[in-house]
Amino acid sequence: MTRHKTDVLAIGNAIVDVLSQVPDSFLHDRGLSKGHMTLIDAGQAESLFSAMGNTKQMSGGSAANTAAGLADLGSRVRFIGRVRNDTLGDAFTRDIRDLGVAFDTPAASSGPSTARCLIMVTPDAQRTMHTYLGACVDMTPDDVDGNAVSDAKVTYLEGYLWDQPRAKEGMRKAMRLCHETGGKVAMTLSDAFCVERHREEFLHLVEHHIDILFANESEIVALYQAKDFDSALQQLRGKVEVAALTRSEKGSVILTETQVHIIDAVPGVSVVDTTGAGDLYAAGFLHGFCAGFPLDACGRLGSLCSAEVISHVGARPLTSLKPFAQQALKP
Repeated sequence: MTRHKTDVLAIGNAIVDVLSQVPDSFLHDRGLSKGHMTLIDAGQAESLFSAMGNTKQMSGGSAANTAAGLADLGSRVRFIGRVRNDTLGDAFTRDIRDLGVAFDTPAASSGPSTARCLIMVTPDAQRTMHTYLGACVDMTPDDVDGNAVSDAKVTYLEGYLWDQPRAKEGMRKAMRLCHETGGKVAMTLSDAFCVERHREEFLHLVEHHIDILFANESEIVALYQAKDFDSALQQLRGKVEVAALTRSEKGSVILTETQVHIIDAVPGVSVVDTTGAGDLYAAGFLHGFCAGFPLDACGRLGSLCSAEVISHVGARPLTSLKPFAQQALKP
C-alpha cells in the first residue's frame, strides 16, 4: 500500500465566478432556467455579463471550491485544472495557492481564455449559472499527473468534466491510477442536467469505478429516473462504498450497504446564496473521511461547512472552518 502524502487530489474546471444579485424577472425575461448550470459560448458570456449590472468576482469551480474548503479545514490538498496565462488565470492561481492548495498545472499560453461562470442569485438564494468553459476545454489526460494521483488518499472528480471528451479520458486515467495505488475515487454528479446528458455512463461509473459518491436529491433521482428520493436511495444501495446525498433543508443521508445515517441540516441559518453548498459539504465530508471520523460525523462536518457558505455571497468560506471539526464529532 502506497504511503499517501496528500489527503485529497481534486480535479475539475478552473473557473472564476462572476456573481450578481438579480430579480426573478431577470431570468424570466431572458428565458433562463432557474437553479441550473448551462454551458455558453464566448459571445453569450459577453452579452449576459453586460446585462448583469453590478458584479462581484471571485475564484470558483466546483472541485476547486471543495479543495479550498479542505485546505481551510487543514487537509493536505492538491488541485488539477486548466487556466490561460491571462488576468483571470493569474487571479485563480494566486487565490487557490494563497489558501494552501497545491496547484501546479501549467497555464496555457494560447487558446481560449480562462473560464468564467456567470452566477445570478435570486432573492430566494437560488443560483442560476451560465458557464463559459474557455481554457478548461483543453484539459487532457496529460494534465493528470500520475504521481499526484498516487500520492492521494482520495481522488475527487467533478461530473462537469464529463462534458469534455479529453477531460473525460483524464478522469478515467485518474480513476485507474487511484485504484492501482490503493486510493479511493470520489465523484460529485454536479448537476441534474449533467446527469441527464451522461446518465448511462454515470450509472456505469457508480457501479464499477466510484467509491464515494456525492449527489443532491435532484441528481440522484435523475440518475435512476426514480419517482422520488426514497426509490432512488434503494436503487443506489450497495452500488458504492459510501454515498453522501444532500437534501437542502432536509439535511443529508449517508448510505452504505449496511448503514443509513440521517444528518439534520444546521438550524437557524439565514440562507443568502446557495452557490458552493454541495462543494463545501463535500469538503467537510472528505476531511472527516480522511481523518478517520465515523461516517455520521463526516456528514455533520459537511453540513456545518455547507451552512457557513450559504450564509453569505460566494462559494468559498469567509470564516475558518476548523472549529467545525470538533463540533462534528459530538453527536
